[in-house]
Amino acid sequence: MSRTIKPSILPGFMELLPSDQILFNQMMDTIRDVYEKHGFNPIDTPVIEKEEILLAKAGGETEKQLYRFEKGDNKLALRFDLTVPLARYVAQYYPELSFPFRRYQISKVFRGEKAQRGRFREFYQCDIDIIGNEELSVINDAEILSVIYNIFKTLKLSDFTIRINNRKILYGLMAELQVKDSAAVLRSMDKIEKIGQENVIKELKKEDISDANISKIVDFVQQKGSPEEIISYLRGMGIDNEVFQKGIEELAEVVEYIKYFQVPQENYTIDLTIVRGLDYYTGTIYETMLNDYQSIGSVCSGGRYENLAGYYTDKKLPGVGVSIGLTRLFYQLRESNIIKNESSTLTKVLVIPMDRSTTGYSIGVTKGLREAGIVAETYLEDVKFKKKLNYANKLSIPYVIIIGTDEMTSGSLSLKNMLTGQQDQMTIDAIIKEVQKP
Repeated sequence: MSRTIKPSILPGFMELLPSDQILFNQMMDTIRDVYEKHGFNPIDTPVIEKEEILLAKAGGETEKQLYRFEKGDNKLALRFDLTVPLARYVAQYYPELSFPFRRYQISKVFRGEKAQRGRFREFYQCDIDIIGNEELSVINDAEILSVIYNIFKTLKLSDFTIRINNRKILYGLMAELQVKDSAAVLRSMDKIEKIGQENVIKELKKEDISDANISKIVDFVQQKGSPEEIISYLRGMGIDNEVFQKGIEELAEVVEYIKYFQVPQENYTIDLTIVRGLDYYTGTIYETMLNDYQSIGSVCSGGRYENLAGYYTDKKLPGVGVSIGLTRLFYQLRESNIIKNESSTLTKVLVIPMDRSTTGYSIGVTKGLREAGIVAETYLEDVKFKKKLNYANKLSIPYVIIIGTDEMTSGSLSLKNMLTGQQDQMTIDAIIKEVQKP
């Protein structure tokens, strides 16, 4: 006797019904469209890479989360992000690429994280990067910010803020204060919004930071104001550290050129608490927040790095880029009711033959609709008419064409608007114009 296996998927994987998948795909298509309009070209790297390629960059928790396996003598792993494969790609195809190299990739990545609500082991990332050959103008950092702005405006998530900082400013500050473990201090600074000033001070005291320097750090991260005001504050700190000063000038240049990209000031700010966890960021860093849903966290982040492919080539390849974790973003927006699905199908017109004698003609009508660019399908099952209409209602198909013997003979078809209930006799050309109305 055969045993029936209960259908289920593993924890940490997202699977959607068609109504949500349509919404998900629309978001993905919007992001892709914005990327392409800004001159980024698509690439698609393999899901499986050589283990040594991924381990060159992986470390800490990321290395523990890597999905690894062997096939014959080959040690393999699933990609955990799209940046490491990009580094390998640029190093491998360097002679054939034109620089600056502008690429986007929208693909799945895999991390063996602990399964929890809103965190996934398989998820889509939507990445863009601009890679230079030996050098890359800081103006590109301003353009990346403008791409982020255009994505979220196009997604109609208009109330958002792109927060920017520069890692050189942070490194320079740590050097000026002679901090021994700068990474630990930066992690504490990054948490001031989450745990509050008093708890950050406690953490800094554990790092053996003097009270005077703690006061300077707290004052630093609490600075608020316009980009120009914060840059003025930084210049007035009296820190002569070369790296610190370089960071200020880069940040000032980014702010200057943001204006030329016509990003409104209400959609970006300098936030000196922004640290970003990845060690390879060396300059501008970004985090994007939805102002009314700060608990979601950053919905688009990234930054500038000085040497993308140092593990794979001796060429210096600086770059700047950002990533949108689309799966997590979609989940969070849907859970918060910020986005809602409106339809369970892409079909705009359902063509219903009244009986078998009109099925062939109905198929031809459907073909004509498709040639006009209208998503259409023919109902082919031999069931009662009410069931055919119920099918259209259940999927929220907006229009139905009903074809009986009279319609087939006269060429005047019956178009029913499923939203209003209105039904009219129309030619196929008139139907196409009606359906194509905005």
